[in-house]
Amino acid sequence: MTTIRWPWIFLPAVLGAGTGLLIHFSALPDPLVFIQAKLSLITFGFSILVSLILGLIYLRRQRDQNLVDYAQKEFSKDRRRFLQRLDHELKNPLTAVLAGLANLSMIEDPDKREATLESVGIQVNRIRQLVSELRKLADLETRPLEFSEVDLTNLIEETYQLVLDHEAALGRELSLSIPHAPWPLPSVSGDPDLLTLAFHNLLINALKFTQPGDTIELRAFEDGIQVVIEVADTGPGIPEDEADFIWEELYRGEAARGVQGSGLGLALVRAIISRHGGEISLRSRPGEGTVFAIRLPISK
Repeated sequence: MTTIRWPWIFLPAVLGAGTGLLIHFSALPDPLVFIQAKLSLITFGFSILVSLILGLIYLRRQRDQNLVDYAQKEFSKDRRRFLQRLDHELKNPLTAVLAGLANLSMIEDPDKREATLESVGIQVNRIRQLVSELRKLADLETRPLEFSEVDLTNLIEETYQLVLDHEAALGRELSLSIPHAPWPLPSVSGDPDLLTLAFHNLLINALKFTQPGDTIELRAFEDGIQVVIEVADTGPGIPEDEADFIWEELYRGEAARGVQGSGLGLALVRAIISRHGGEISLRSRPGEGTVFAIRLPISK
């Protein structure tokens, strides 16, 4: 794209003004005086118009360039944050693996050796899970999806049953609310496996950040041309200053310290819902609980 330097914007106006003045004050025969005056006025007006057009083009390109510069800066900041978080997420398990392997040869007690190997295995699995989820996230942004008609009622009920059997569900009050009368939930167009993963991740996230005795609700309802799926809990809630960052890859807030996970669950959920033409939002009150709301377009 050719850049217009702002001083050149005034060149047509200057040339036009000069040409107009030259025409106006030129010595011409009397019958041409009227035409002379009009011609000088037209020349001057045309030059001003050209300068205005160039000015608008300059301002538009400058605005576009500012937007590009801003996007590049934000991308660079996001990339630095991601790399810093990735370094942190990999450093701890790798350190534990290296320390365990270094000490293994000095451990004579079979039980201690077995415990050390088990600890190393746990850390290796943690790294493998992180890499696997990063790959899923990358695939979601690039690979084409095969959409089909999805019966949301069945899909949500099956996902709910999966979570009921999870060991972390013990002691929590889980409930499911889906309309069946006067009609069931409408279907949506999507990838059933990915939608299951999104709902499952939200429910597992709720299990991680609640305690025995807390309540977790999975509910769905029709709202105009959309279906709304909500996962609500009575956990600790999310501070307002963290709410904008929880969707970022590998981000872990204060409440997530010490909680097992990769920090990619919510990023995966948002990517899945976005690829389905939907949106996800958050409502939370620290000390009271959190509601994640997914909106998906109804199949036409």
